Amino acid sequence: MNILETSNLTKRFGNFTALDGVNIEVNEGEIFGFIGPNGAGKSTTIRVLLGILKATEGAAKIFGFDAWKDAVEIHKRIAYVPGDVNLWPNLTGGEVIDLFVKLRGSNHKNRREELIQQFDLDPTKKCRTYSKGNRQKVALVSAFSSDADLYILDEPTSGLDPLMEKVFQECVMDAKKAGKSVLLSSHILSEVEKLCDRVGIIREGKIIETGSLNELRHLTRLNLIVETKQIMTTLHELKGVHDIVRKEQFLSFQVDSEELDSVMKYISQFGIVKLESTPPTLEDLFLRHYEGSRGEA
Repeated sequence: MNILETSNLTKRFGNFTALDGVNIEVNEGEIFGFIGPNGAGKSTTIRVLLGILKATEGAAKIFGFDAWKDAVEIHKRIAYVPGDVNLWPNLTGGEVIDLFVKLRGSNHKNRREELIQQFDLDPTKKCRTYSKGNRQKVALVSAFSSDADLYILDEPTSGLDPLMEKVFQECVMDAKKAGKSVLLSSHILSEVEKLCDRVGIIREGKIIETGSLNELRHLTRLNLIVETKQIMTTLHELKGVHDIVRKEQFLSFQVDSEELDSVMKYISQFGIVKLESTPPTLEDLFLRHYEGSRGEA
């Protein structure tokens, strides 16, 4: 069942098209990674979903409700964490957390205390004294203390140290286990790779690829490091082989996964002494999609 769905979502600011026919969907109990560089359209999409911006064309629905017309109804069931949190300077962190939890009509005091401890947050300090990382912690504790059906997280770990990122990842997985849905917008690819069931890649306001990590990995290249008894002289002529670099007696290169069988048959003729294979990462996929646009630039 679709919890969130956009169809042909378009947003223009004057002559500038920020979103150009964006189609994404998040299913019940799914963590969907929304990735792309800064300025690609991630935050604009999220602002439309939250009912902050009105789409120029297309539709955005959450729980079957229209994101613009039914924003108040939708917000009763979602929790949102932005990448740069602004808080009331004269309230303490604990007071802000309590306010947000009460606004959502839920009261999980034990969960609140547990999260404050996990995120190593001092809730008695005034918000004006908090660092960026501590402001993020307040927003994350507020979000995960509430009983939301959908968590919309826009660069949520901005300013957190690696230990706190791990706590965040555990919170997201706990939400998934409870059957909740998560839209995670990020440019930290390792984070997306650890957490997400499916990902959508956005570039210049357009979704250029969507699918599960396994589906998208078919499009990426394996990294190989090979040592052979005899020198391979014509490896560069093989289909699907890229970026060959010789390091002493080793050759490192990338190979398209669909050409791996024929490349391995070729290599084996030269007597394999050592072979290391590294599976493709989301980062490899991401860079492949962007190297074309960088070249044009």
